[in-house]
Amino acid sequence: MTATHYDVIVVGTGAGGGTLAHRLAPTGKSILLLERGGYLPRERDNWDSTAVFVKGKYRAPEFWFDKHGDPFPPEVNYYVGGNTKFFGAALFRLRPEDFGELRHHDGVSPAWPLRYDELEPYYTQAEHLYRVHGRHGEDPTEGAAGAQYAYPPVQHEPRIQRLSDDLEKQGLHPFHLPIGVDLTQDERGGAAHGSACIRCDRVDGFPCLLGAKSDAQVICVDPALAHANVELVTHADVRRLETDPGGRSVTKVVAAMGDGSTAEFRADIVVVACGAVNSAVLLLRSAGDRHPRGLANSSDVVGRHYMRHNNLALMAISREPNDTTFQKTLALNDWYLGSDDWDHPLGGIQMLGKSDSAQIHGEAPRWAGAVTPDMPFEVIAHHAVDFWLCGEDLPAAANRVTLDRDGGIHLALDEKNNIAGLQRLRHKLQGMLGHLGMYEHHLLSHSIYLHKGMPIGATAHQAGTVRFGTDPRASALDVHCKAHDLDNLYVVDTSFFPSIGAVNPSLTAIANALRVGDHIAERLR
Repeated sequence: MTATHYDVIVVGTGAGGGTLAHRLAPTGKSILLLERGGYLPRERDNWDSTAVFVKGKYRAPEFWFDKHGDPFPPEVNYYVGGNTKFFGAALFRLRPEDFGELRHHDGVSPAWPLRYDELEPYYTQAEHLYRVHGRHGEDPTEGAAGAQYAYPPVQHEPRIQRLSDDLEKQGLHPFHLPIGVDLTQDERGGAAHGSACIRCDRVDGFPCLLGAKSDAQVICVDPALAHANVELVTHADVRRLETDPGGRSVTKVVAAMGDGSTAEFRADIVVVACGAVNSAVLLLRSAGDRHPRGLANSSDVVGRHYMRHNNLALMAISREPNDTTFQKTLALNDWYLGSDDWDHPLGGIQMLGKSDSAQIHGEAPRWAGAVTPDMPFEVIAHHAVDFWLCGEDLPAAANRVTLDRDGGIHLALDEKNNIAGLQRLRHKLQGMLGHLGMYEHHLLSHSIYLHKGMPIGATAHQAGTVRFGTDPRASALDVHCKAHDLDNLYVVDTSFFPSIGAVNPSLTAIANALRVGDHIAERLR
């Protein structure tokens, strides 16, 4: 530590916090990053399916409680880079319609206090910063882009190219999935000499041993630390934010350190980016005389409106072998906003990383009797084609994060919120399998990607618990993601989302962190 008081403290180093620090680093202002964990160990188990998926080696060793008081292990990781160390690097923009009010079968997805075109320049900057490979213009549901992706799309391998061709024959519009990797392709689409990414089968859900996936540590935190004015303290679990006597400014950040001691940090501006659940927890835990319901919570919305997407991980069985290695290259949004037989949004389809035999065996007890006896699991693994279906989860005040008197984290969740669209999306995919060269009756639930079939434990896409808005009575943050109730407190992870759309939230968190970073930089000037 080289200072006792900083211009900015950022709590959390993921897509929000890490990106914000990167944006502020060139200002020359003193910036302190506080990270609850350390650097992820680089070891063979990083790429081992049994270690990562079956045993959950890198998940935080903690339990939260559902609305019945039953414990469950959440899908969270505490490392420099946050959950981006394990994300699939699928970096989608929300659709323009997602920023307005959207009527779903089970309710309304509310409008945002800013429009798509206000965030669009930051989407472009985020795509370029995080090395997103793709091609704007292929997906008819996407909004206008101010610039093309800086990197060409990752080319399909032969089996996925045939899938793309077959989808087009059905009158659909498959497109190259936008993915953040440090990949240089040769003329055949393979990894060129000198490419950091080798097009392996470990991109989805695994940390990258080569530093070739565009996670927040690689892209933002490490480069930010090259600036002398930026510091990082690891194993600093921030437990509380304390304010001045008037309650208008955060004056102290209190953290439990890895050695068992307690440390206090001070800054002119404090930014919270711990993830939607833990950011809400920190604010609730920081209640005091001036803020009896928690910081930034005069509206009583902190912790409420938790969202996590309605997801299905599904595995189809190809009639021909699927020799694909890097499978995460294709997506389909034709029914994102509705279909010819339904007026409400269904969601999107994208490819998952390729299943291997360890993952298939991990699912074996659940699939007993679901496949024919003459199809051993090794054959299934060789013929597997893996899909991710994503539908919108609507914000509901009763879906919320709370604390018990012992500090335990409770997460209440209606797991059947707005699932009709996702069910229809599954039927759409199931009905096409025969036309896509796959067995029509084998579309298996691949719940190893969804926390062993426990929807509440699948918290990777968490959002919405500290929503922003223009009305302090109905939101915790203003349009710049500053707390209405305090002068120097910001929140820049996915907590600020008023709705979540039906695409992976990371790129929107990154773009917003760049936007808020510009606002804070101007304020510091």
